[in-house]
Amino acid sequence: MEQKPSRRVFLSVAAAGAGGLLLTGAGLAPAAASRALGGDPFTLGIASGDPSREGLVLWTRLALDPLGPGGRGGMPARDVDVEWQLAADERFARVVRAGTETARWERAHSVHVELDGLEPGREYFYRFRAGGHLSPVGRTRTAPAVLSPLTLAIAACAHYEHGYYTAYRRLAEQDPDLVVHLGDYMYEYAPRGYTALGGSVRRHTEGKCATLADYRMRHAQYKSDADLQAAHAVAPWLVAFDDHEIENNWAAGVSSSGAAGFARRRAHAFQAYYENMPLRRASLPGGASMRIHRRVDWGPLARFHLLDTRQFRDDQACEDGLRAGCDDRLATGRTLLGEDQRRWLLDGLAASGARWNLVGQQVLMAQRDSKVGPGTEVNMDSWDGYAAERTRLLTGFRDSGAANPVVLTGDAHMHHAADLRLDFDDPDSPRVAVELVTSSVASDGDGYRDRGRIAETLAENPHISYLDQRRGYIVCRLTSDELRADFRTLDYISRRGAPAKTSARFTVPAGESSLV
Repeated sequence: MEQKPSRRVFLSVAAAGAGGLLLTGAGLAPAAASRALGGDPFTLGIASGDPSREGLVLWTRLALDPLGPGGRGGMPARDVDVEWQLAADERFARVVRAGTETARWERAHSVHVELDGLEPGREYFYRFRAGGHLSPVGRTRTAPAVLSPLTLAIAACAHYEHGYYTAYRRLAEQDPDLVVHLGDYMYEYAPRGYTALGGSVRRHTEGKCATLADYRMRHAQYKSDADLQAAHAVAPWLVAFDDHEIENNWAAGVSSSGAAGFARRRAHAFQAYYENMPLRRASLPGGASMRIHRRVDWGPLARFHLLDTRQFRDDQACEDGLRAGCDDRLATGRTLLGEDQRRWLLDGLAASGARWNLVGQQVLMAQRDSKVGPGTEVNMDSWDGYAAERTRLLTGFRDSGAANPVVLTGDAHMHHAADLRLDFDDPDSPRVAVELVTSSVASDGDGYRDRGRIAETLAENPHISYLDQRRGYIVCRLTSDELRADFRTLDYISRRGAPAKTSARFTVPAGESSLV
């Protein structure tokens, strides 16, 4: 495999975008059949995702005016031909694949190029052209066929109004091989519908998302952010939604707001999500349902088991929220994953020969008791609201024989590092896995660090080793021998330019299922 070019070289080429450097040399052939567009249609950036040993997905969505009326991005009411190239070098002197896809009007002019037949473990560069305009350059890679180290970035929860996306920019600068985004990529609230600590920095498009046009426009607003575009352009992504891509704390067919027509709303949200994400055709929605749980292998080193913790769950117990004394949450029949998905996960773990088994999911799995002293107070939307199924699942982890299970989680807006035990109330109970929870990219604004409250929570939950309420992301470096997790934090996002630092580092030695 070729040596990776320096990040400086890549970023300079990517930033050139439609500049003359990329139009000359071994550029794309003249697009005689592509009618001219009245401006740059690549305002939403480009992305890649779901890599395998021989393939991946290339994505873009054309939008002349991202916030144009009707969620159509200011595009003409016709299909548009989009050319694409995949090259072995950042200057496209060695183009290995090329073709044309149709950006269809009914799909909001989104493009999903699903490639196969590529070399494993190989870095590639890609770009698009439409209407006489050239996109920025993206970098991607296929999964390796042999055991090789992996640098993985983990992110979640990026409320646009709450701050700038500096964390995405800093994540891109970490030069990851792969990015896993664990949900709340966008938020459905009307402007100022969810007030952060310190107030809002930016403003959502009008109205709470309900129609297809609403969701398309909201995705376009988020995708227009240059820092988010940089994070997409640097590496392939694995994505899975949580609740806010549809509605806060929804559960299967139950709307948390009680609004009528929730099935139609889900269908609109799922269609817009697919249109705006680098997903394979296997995730194409079917009305109000969408297959998002899937497995992705990174050679013999890692298997990713991506879960769906929304479509198959029972409604939250005790009217949702943070509750004390809720016995309903302990009912043995309650499910968060659904029987079929839970069996799918455990079968996949049992069959896995990977050195590391990374379970990507959305809500906190470790017990977190927020009540100091006797009694418990827990979040009904998290796994604490489905305690019996959690015990069955963790028992299944242990019994599967899968090597080195590590749960990757979003949603909580706080960094966590925790041991997962069969009985969280017994400090001597066996540890069966580790959970790494990323803080938010932007949700809840600058955040705060209440050291007294953190100390109380840690004392109440001895299986949790680390908490941090600042914004950030996680960078994991995996080898055959260990997983090293750097918890990266930013002290502010209410203004641009914050540096990121490693506020905590944990190592998970292979074979030990515990944090060091």
